[in-house]
Amino acid sequence: MPRLLEDAELLRRLVAIDSVSRNSNLPIADFIADYLDGPGVRIARNPSPDDQKTNLVIEIGPPIEGPDRDGLVLCGHMDTVPADEPGWQSDPFTMTERDGAWYGRGTADMKGFLALAMNRLALSDPATLRQPLVLLFTYDEELGTLGAEHFARSWATPAALPRQVLIGEPTSLRTARLHKGHLKCRFVFAGVSAHSGYPHLGRNAIEPAALAVTALADLRRELEGERPPSSELFPEVPYVALNVALIAGGAAINIVPDRCVIEVGLRALPGMSRSVIAERVHQAVRQVLPEADFEFMVTGDSPPFLLDPEAAIHRHVCAAVGQTGSTSVSFATDAGWLQTVGFECVVMGPGAIEVAHRPDEFIPMDEFRRASGLLDGLVQRLCREESP
Repeated sequence: MPRLLEDAELLRRLVAIDSVSRNSNLPIADFIADYLDGPGVRIARNPSPDDQKTNLVIEIGPPIEGPDRDGLVLCGHMDTVPADEPGWQSDPFTMTERDGAWYGRGTADMKGFLALAMNRLALSDPATLRQPLVLLFTYDEELGTLGAEHFARSWATPAALPRQVLIGEPTSLRTARLHKGHLKCRFVFAGVSAHSGYPHLGRNAIEPAALAVTALADLRRELEGERPPSSELFPEVPYVALNVALIAGGAAINIVPDRCVIEVGLRALPGMSRSVIAERVHQAVRQVLPEADFEFMVTGDSPPFLLDPEAAIHRHVCAAVGQTGSTSVSFATDAGWLQTVGFECVVMGPGAIEVAHRPDEFIPMDEFRRASGLLDGLVQRLCREESP
């Protein structure tokens, strides 16, 4: 095991590793595994189907005994969004301190939490643990929770890991027990190319796509008027949000376009059927274009997530941060897939989602240090003390 680093220095090392989702995450996974390797540490990899990326499962302490699956999993994703936006005041991969915060890509989302989780495990003597402490670090969360989906579908023994999971997404240290999902859909309209001087020889694929966009806008307004179950827990946006996000079509100004693609994203609430929502999207377009030549497909599905407010992990984390009542977030996390294989998750971490995915992403230094103490307390309560 390399020399233990201070939390801030470890964060600086993680920020310096370019782990944007378009790259392999093996360099950052190797760094994390090498940093934590040592006596009593069990490290396993859950590689992606193409072996270019991997999830990490790192355990210390005794194995799980009994159906309660006591202990704690600290979960985070190793990838970040790109740092290609203009407006950065400093190198996004060199952590910079100013105005009481650390700036750099991933400081908030979510390498700050990764650094804290890594050192909580590194500082723990396995012999002092009554229950296991586990790190579950995933790949391609930013591309649609792909690593968590792969883990949920392929990990052979989820019941051998603690049931209670803390996912350290940036919530400004507020505890969330539910979030919306993210359903991604695609329309592909087919036409026939031709010289634009002879349009009767072709068929324009963009024209029906334009009608589809209007139909989707009508569906968006319809959804905004509905209040599905649990909508009261999402006061800012208490409905399924629909976003026509991308349109691509055409090759040149003098060619009748033979293809047009529309990408649509929807934020489903917990308890809703994503297949029903997808079919509504499909039928909204088919009704206005009954004869049009197009394909419809679901290209990604990050499930919504809901935890019982009386679940032990929710009570523990709320008590640690001094929170009463339930909080939701409107972005998807790995919790959606992890709950499908029996984990009970809450979402809480340092940093603000409002500064993630933007130039000059930062994490407040005081909040980072407070999160360190909160995690120490949770590890003590869930991994060292006698089970209730």
